[in-house]
Amino acid sequence: MVHPTSAVSRADDHTIEETSWGRLVWMVSEKLGNSTTMTVGRCYIDPGMENPRHFHPNCDEVLHVLQGTIEHSLDDQKIMMSAGDTISIPQGTFHNARNVGEQQAVFVISFSSADRQTIGEE
Repeated sequence: MVHPTSAVSRADDHTIEETSWGRLVWMVSEKLGNSTTMTVGRCYIDPGMENPRHFHPNCDEVLHVLQGTIEHSLDDQKIMMSAGDTISIPQGTFHNARNVGEQQAVFVISFSSADRQTIGEE
């Protein structure tokens, strides 16, 4: 049974953010109107590229690698991750992902807030 407030997120409804290092595809969020508690997306990072170091002041993040190999920085740690690996990133922790493989890295990212906020490293 589908809950009355449930919403299916169709591919045509997703928001795509192109970047110099890859792209973000947002599937669930307050802004999209299909959640009041979470943000969910997919991240694509091109080979040899990385997203900027940042943290989330209002939410935890869970990152699950679907394809490729990344070196994930978590504060001062460097963690190698590949398909099937998952990391939980606490609120306020600086992090980023660098694609160290030869194919595009793809991972699912989810946040414990429907209004995910991001602050970059200066």
